[in-house]
Amino acid sequence: MTPGPLASGRRPLLALAPLLASPALAQTGFPDRPLRLIVPWPPGGSADAQLRSLAEVAGKSLGQTVLVENRPGASGTLGAQFLATQAKPDGHTIAQMHLSIIRRPFIVRTPPWDAVRDFSHIIGLCGWMYGVVVKADGPIKSWADYLAYARANPGRLTFATSGIATTNHLTMEELAAREQIDIVHVPYRASNEAAVAVVGGEIMSVADSSAWAPLVEGGQLRLICVWTAERSPRFPDVPTLKELGYDMVVTSPYGLSGPRGMDPGVVRTLHDAMKTALFSPANEAVRKQFDMPLEYYDTAAYQDFVARRAVYEQRMAQQLNLRID
Repeated sequence: MTPGPLASGRRPLLALAPLLASPALAQTGFPDRPLRLIVPWPPGGSADAQLRSLAEVAGKSLGQTVLVENRPGASGTLGAQFLATQAKPDGHTIAQMHLSIIRRPFIVRTPPWDAVRDFSHIIGLCGWMYGVVVKADGPIKSWADYLAYARANPGRLTFATSGIATTNHLTMEELAAREQIDIVHVPYRASNEAAVAVVGGEIMSVADSSAWAPLVEGGQLRLICVWTAERSPRFPDVPTLKELGYDMVVTSPYGLSGPRGMDPGVVRTLHDAMKTALFSPANEAVRKQFDMPLEYYDTAAYQDFVARRAVYEQRMAQQLNLRID
């Protein structure tokens, strides 16, 4: 069973939208000041770039600046923590919603939030192209080499991700279990930092989103597999997990959410502005730069996606006995 997200391109069949059951107008004057978009990663990664582009374009539609605030740490959940505990539900503070946030209540002793009920979900945006990279001049040239090295050197092959219990971490654990190999997880704050660490010889590989791509194109790193449904046009010679014999597609769709209790009209205003920005040439260019698959969901569909995903994450946490505390 794959610990990753729903396959790219799948869309919800049902809509759970009780808060949007009837039309509502946004509260008068919204937005009446600059908005804050919390990005729970350091600057420089693919999500940061995509969301910054989104904020810039959406600000023009909203008539207010959308300020990006980076809050890295805790496997990318600090933005959700702020929404759940401090932000006012007036629409002026929103944050990235991703699978680690949905997963977290099921892998800690004291759930910090209910991902379905404690947020106002606005829009689904896109996913990531994940892959495994190694040092270009190292001994590993392919996925077969990766497995062979791990078998010959139990406990010595290290891989980095952007955090414990992230989708890419769990995917690598699933692959290791299937192949019965012993590899060592080294969490980093961001995939771009980990990629530099591979170049420097601090760790042997990165399993993360495509912030490593410039180093692959520059010849410092070697990409040995991708996790998308199809081969990447940017790296057409690199096989997918499916081609390597695993029935797995991992793109980890993410979106935007706000605090619980937002006015449905405000949610609609934000959705429309963000949708316009998502499909703009500027944002399309950023997604193309980082090979990020489009995963657009309207508000009702995104609410449904989060609800269905929470059921899946709870089941997986129980099956794999996942705990981080």
